[in-house]
Amino acid sequence: MPSLRFFTSGESHGKALIGTMEGMPSNLSLSPDDIDNELKRRQSGFGRGGRMKIESDHAEIISGVRWGKTIGSPITLLIENRDHKNWTEGMSSDAQFRGSIPPVTRPRPGHADLSGAIKYHQHDIRNILERSSARETAARVALGAVAKKFLKEFGIAVGSYVIQIGDRQSAVDRRQSTEELIKIFEKAEASPVRCPDEDATVKMAALIERAVKEGNSLGGVFEVFATGVPAGLGSYIQWDRKLDGKIAQALMSIQAIKGVEIGLGFEAAGLFGSEVMDEIFYDGQQSTVDSRKTEPDAARYALRVGFYRKTNNAGGIEGGMSNGMPVIARAAMKPIPTLRRPLASVDIVTKEPFEAAYERSDVCAVPAASVIGEAMTALVLAGAFLEKFGGDSMEEVASNYKAYMEYVKRF
Repeated sequence: MPSLRFFTSGESHGKALIGTMEGMPSNLSLSPDDIDNELKRRQSGFGRGGRMKIESDHAEIISGVRWGKTIGSPITLLIENRDHKNWTEGMSSDAQFRGSIPPVTRPRPGHADLSGAIKYHQHDIRNILERSSARETAARVALGAVAKKFLKEFGIAVGSYVIQIGDRQSAVDRRQSTEELIKIFEKAEASPVRCPDEDATVKMAALIERAVKEGNSLGGVFEVFATGVPAGLGSYIQWDRKLDGKIAQALMSIQAIKGVEIGLGFEAAGLFGSEVMDEIFYDGQQSTVDSRKTEPDAARYALRVGFYRKTNNAGGIEGGMSNGMPVIARAAMKPIPTLRRPLASVDIVTKEPFEAAYERSDVCAVPAASVIGEAMTALVLAGAFLEKFGGDSMEEVASNYKAYMEYVKRF
C-alpha cells in the first residue's frame, strides 16, 4: 500500500467536491489559507470561462486537522459548488426529481461523453460529463496544497509556468538552475497567462482573444519543476515504483493532457548521446551551493553533496530515481473540446446527426492546468518522500530525513 494516497469525489454541479488524503504525518501546520491560496491560483488565468465568476473556491477542512495541525488521521477537504443552487433538482439524489431537466443526448467530440455513456450504460450524458468535468481538479489542487506544505518543510519547492499557447511560444529554456527556476516562476505568477516571457504573454493573450471572437479554443504546453528534491526518491526495481513513471501518469491524468516529457523529453531523441547525458563531477568541499566555483552552472546545480552536474538534461530523474537535480516535467494540453462553434455529432437516442451541445466552458485553460500540474507533481513527490523516509509524525520524518542527508554527504 502506498505511504500516501488520495481520492476525490463529487460532480461538477453537485453539492460539493471532496478530497480525502491518507498517510500525511501528524504535526504538520495547516490552515484553510494554505489551501485557498492554491485554489485561487487555479481559478485565475486569461481565457477562463464564466464559471470562474460564479465560483470562488474555499476548502473547508472536515477532518484530520485539529487546532491548526494534522493529527495523523485521514484529511478530508470539502469545496462547495456555489452553482449547485441552480441545480438542486436537476442534480438531486432523490428519485422524485427524475426528469426535472431534459437529458443530454448529444455527445461532444473530444469529451468522455460517448465512451462513458456506452461504458456505464447511460442514456443521459449528464451522468458522464458531471464527473469527467475538469471541475474535479479543484479537489486535486486542494489536496496538492497539503502536499506542497509538507514538502516545503524539507526545502522542496514546486512551481510551474506556461511556455506555449496555441502556436505562440516563449523563449524560456527548460535547462535552468534552481535560482533561475524560482525567478521564472515569480515572473509567471505576475502574468495573466502564467508565462514568464513578457513578449510571449502579449502574443498569447492576443491569440486567446482571437479564439474568443471565433468561438474556438486553444491548448498549449506548461512546465512543472521541483527544486530541493534529494537524490533517491523512487526506485528502479519495479516498473510501478519509478518516479518519472508516477509523475508522467499523474500529469497525464489531468483532463485534456495528451503528452508528457521529463527533462529534454522528445528533443533528446534527435541528439547524440554525448549531447544528452549529464556528466558527473565531484568536489569534496561542496556540501551546499559553492559560490567560489569558477564554473557558475556547477555551483547552481549543486546537489548539497560532493557530487554535482553541470547540466540537467535528464530532468532530475535517472533510472526511475531522483538524482538531486531539479525535477523538470512538461505537459501538452489539447484545445478545450467544448466549442461555441459546435462540431458534428450524433444523438445517442435517435441516431440523427446534430451539432454537439455547448456546455459552459473555458476558451483556454493552460494557465490553470499548470497549477493543477503542480498539485499532481507535489502529491507524487510527497508520496515518494514518505515511502523513502517514513514516519507517522513530522518529527519522525524529519529525523529520518536528516540521518539520510548526513549519510549522503559522507558517501
